[in-house]
Amino acid sequence: MTYCLDEESKVSVNESKLLQFMDKHMHRIVHPIILKWSVTQVLTVLEQLDAGIRYFDLRIAHKPDDSSMNLYFVHMLYTTVVVEAVLWDILRWLKNHPWEVVVLAFRNFDGLDEEHHCHLISCIKKIFAGRICPRNVVPTLRNLWSGNYQVIVSYDNISQVTQHYELWPAIPYWWGNKTTAAKLIQYLERRKQGGRPAGLFVAGINLTGDLGYILAHLRGSLKEMTLSALPFLNLWIKKQHPGPTKDCINIIAGDFIEKNDFVKNVIELNSKLLK
Repeated sequence: MTYCLDEESKVSVNESKLLQFMDKHMHRIVHPIILKWSVTQVLTVLEQLDAGIRYFDLRIAHKPDDSSMNLYFVHMLYTTVVVEAVLWDILRWLKNHPWEVVVLAFRNFDGLDEEHHCHLISCIKKIFAGRICPRNVVPTLRNLWSGNYQVIVSYDNISQVTQHYELWPAIPYWWGNKTTAAKLIQYLERRKQGGRPAGLFVAGINLTGDLGYILAHLRGSLKEMTLSALPFLNLWIKKQHPGPTKDCINIIAGDFIEKNDFVKNVIELNSKLLK
């Protein structure tokens, strides 16, 4: 949801004290740099859905100085759009595409207490209602279609999951935290050697720049770093196989998904199941 970050977006209180201090006292200089390294998508949620994206990494936050129950998305900065508005957008899209299924992975939960969790889960249930697939259903397309299910809700808080049968436990995410394609591919191959998880899981082809890296590349951006690596990461994607065996891949997540045929390459992996 980082497509809606802008100059008004505040730095998350969970970021380093140094970053918060720099943004507060040198805002006009520092904030544009933070923004360049926070944005991971430029397409709106509806444009991402139209492009073929079916898994969404939703990092949720409540602003500490906000007395309302409004929840936002966060990636170094808080988004300007509220969570509930985006979920309604997704519902409207699903109504127009009744055979499509999305996986919504709610995680991070910066600043959320029990009341905020209850509010968020209530919103999810209210908005998607009968479209949510319970976790006791094996999520084959046949089962999902026969039950009119269109949404799998992954929720990274086990105490909440145990209270709501509509919520699935957190989907494992292979996050390399690397700055180059070569190091990231090496990490992903190492994870594959250890065997795939039994259920849904995500292989992230996201490159990451920590504060030290960003300070050393002030004129760069996450987009620039990602686009230079995408040709190599796409070659890795094309070599992958979906399926149940040890070295198979399941969900693949990436940044700036409209570039370099990322979506097309991921979807075409499914044809390997027919061979």
